[in-house]
Amino acid sequence: IAEEWFAARGWHVFNFQRTVWQAYLNGESGLIHAPTGTGKTLAAWWGPLLHWLAATADQAPQERKAPKGLRVLWITPLRALAADSEQSLLAPIRELGLAWTVERRTGDVSSYAKQRQLKRPPNTLITTPESLSLLLSQPNAQEYFAGLQAVVVDEWHDLLSSKRGVQTELCLARLRAWRPTLRTWG
Repeated sequence: IAEEWFAARGWHVFNFQRTVWQAYLNGESGLIHAPTGTGKTLAAWWGPLLHWLAATADQAPQERKAPKGLRVLWITPLRALAADSEQSLLAPIRELGLAWTVERRTGDVSSYAKQRQLKRPPNTLITTPESLSLLLSQPNAQEYFAGLQAVVVDEWHDLLSSKRGVQTELCLARLRAWRPTLRTWG
């Protein structure tokens, strides 16, 4: 289905994208290293989508319900990138009519939306290291992240060797302690 989606847009699927998708389906984590503009975001994103589509393959497309709770956490170093990431992640969901939800949680998001997200988490949450730290400090944080299957750290190189990078690593360590099979992609 991913290859068809790419073809419908007139895009070519690169071998590294297929490799990432298969690695994700095999339960692996990894680092995606490819030139700018070659589709690293979609390489990381289609793994979780393909995993869910495979798990719901016995259901008719219109009968597929969104998974319960948070499944994918997308960490971005910049709030400005969050909106762009949201649009990139939503494109295949909307075009394929999938029931997934994608939302942002940054300093730009209203307190009302943040409170709603605590009660009804989206399937994919795009956030910053700071907002993730605050989420992890919530009393029900372990329950909130109970269904988490993957973390994608976008623009990982921007976080390396910085206090925010250390903060991200500490957050990932907490999540991995709760979810030992968590897939992590950079």
